[in-house]
Amino acid sequence: MQVAIYSTRPYDREFLTRANAAGRHELVFHEAKLDVDTAATAEGAQAVCAFVNDRLNAETLHRLHGLGVRLIALRSAGFNHVDLSAAAALGMAVGRVPEYSPHAVAEHTVALVLTLNRKIHRAYNRVREGNFALEGLLGQDLHGRTVGVIGTGKIGACFARIMAGFGCRVLAFAPEVNPELTALGARYVPLPELLASSDIVSLHCPLTPQTRHLIDGDALATMKRGVMLINTSRGAVVDARAAVDALKSGQLGSLGLDVYEEEADLFFRDLSNTVLHDDVFARLLTFPNVIVTGHQAFFTEEALTAIAETTLANLDHFAAHGQALHMVSVERIV
Repeated sequence: MQVAIYSTRPYDREFLTRANAAGRHELVFHEAKLDVDTAATAEGAQAVCAFVNDRLNAETLHRLHGLGVRLIALRSAGFNHVDLSAAAALGMAVGRVPEYSPHAVAEHTVALVLTLNRKIHRAYNRVREGNFALEGLLGQDLHGRTVGVIGTGKIGACFARIMAGFGCRVLAFAPEVNPELTALGARYVPLPELLASSDIVSLHCPLTPQTRHLIDGDALATMKRGVMLINTSRGAVVDARAAVDALKSGQLGSLGLDVYEEEADLFFRDLSNTVLHDDVFARLLTFPNVIVTGHQAFFTEEALTAIAETTLANLDHFAAHGQALHMVSVERIV
């Protein structure tokens, strides 16, 4: 089966080619994002493989369908960038990678917490300039702090376990209770209580109509003054403009982002010689208590191996049975 793969970087080629070592499929790599303007490059393919910032809206899907594409194979767990209703109406299957390495994202989340708390990013720059003063680098013990975890699937649960290991009190909010976490001492509470009680709030929920801008101005106002907010889930779960306002007022004490709601025009590219036109993003970068990483939380060898192998498994299953192994249905958007 011919597969057109979009938003590819050298590491995508390496791991997908390795997973396809037996040559079961013809992989055609494209560096460009998949959207309505690039869909024509999928001509001859029966499947397309897309990443988080590809735009599979109804118009793009109609063009792909007209070219003979019948499978959308996502190299991600999230699927908010796909119009599932349009895919269902066209009879196109959508497969995803439901999990790869929850440890990768959870550990990166902890790295953001530690860096912000102990001002590691500022200390690194100072020492390189010969400045060994400690003023402005004061942190706090994580032991005994209250950490709120929103979303306790595999990644959220892994993060919660790590923070419990630091001696933190863990509060959780999710549609379903994870008994493994309650056994560790985590307590499930309503969202308002979690926001009001937590010293650190970490987001691990998918992006749905219900979670879009879950953390908005009103939510930020209910948090403890000086709270730390971490988002390694999906960018639009946080209202970035509201976060800027909360940082300016001091309500938000520190912010760690691996995702950003308008990241599609920014991340996974070298823009070091380019003027950034996103004023909100540029403003975020000016705060000394903000760290932004470019959607790299997933980026470990183990995770890339699992993503490639699961993607190939979806392709194999579709070729044999007409459905992806890990299907996404339209019901998942509600």
